[in-house]
Amino acid sequence: MKKLKYILVSLLLSSCSTDDANTLINQSESLINYIEERTVENGAVIACAGNTIDNTDIIEIFFYPKDGATNYRLYETSSSDINPNDFINYNRLFLDDVAVFNGYLRKFVGDFDSERWFIVSFQIGDEIKLSNPIRIKNLTQSTLYSNQININQEEAQMPFFSWNVNSEVNNAIFFEVLSTIDDDLISGTYTFETQFQYYDTSNVVLNITNGTPPNLVLGEDYKMTIMDVSADNWINEIFVSQFTIE
Repeated sequence: MKKLKYILVSLLLSSCSTDDANTLINQSESLINYIEERTVENGAVIACAGNTIDNTDIIEIFFYPKDGATNYRLYETSSSDINPNDFINYNRLFLDDVAVFNGYLRKFVGDFDSERWFIVSFQIGDEIKLSNPIRIKNLTQSTLYSNQININQEEAQMPFFSWNVNSEVNNAIFFEVLSTIDDDLISGTYTFETQFQYYDTSNVVLNITNGTPPNLVLGEDYKMTIMDVSADNWINEIFVSQFTIE
């Protein structure tokens, strides 16, 4: 999530041979064309992707829209066997975005029968924000689903959540969302550890919660959703568990 702010200048394509030019994607909808001579912040969009529980070809690309963000876009490469850091390899993919967790997050949803790279972008003012490349692995490492979250409620109204990962090798960070059972987000946090306590942020490395979340209500039902995310922003596993505050 390290950010690097820079100005991208126009590429000189006139030196390309005819054969080279024929291999380039449609420049009118390419990422390199979109950001040409624009102010860009790379790695500024928090985003990840995973397949759905019942169809490995259906991919959900989640992203966090910062305040003031507009013009949400999704760009893709033609395959996974390509340099993900070269923006000339990305062409715009026209998919509608929808709200998730009451609008705290948004997502694109598409049907893909081959693996590739994605980049999500949006604008804040005149500046374009880009996500880090997202590698989809629906064919070689499909997203797992589990309800195995340990929930300890010894401390009143401050449940302690812990979980086990399928593979520590693939994990880079965890994203935790505590929500109502209707998926209204209450808190959204990132940790490197396989544990989180509501609402203790001592091990939180990134917090997207809006202000201080409310006290949980005795007898009310809630939901914890945890995403195990890899370094290339693929969701290795999604944990979902519903519980009642005791």
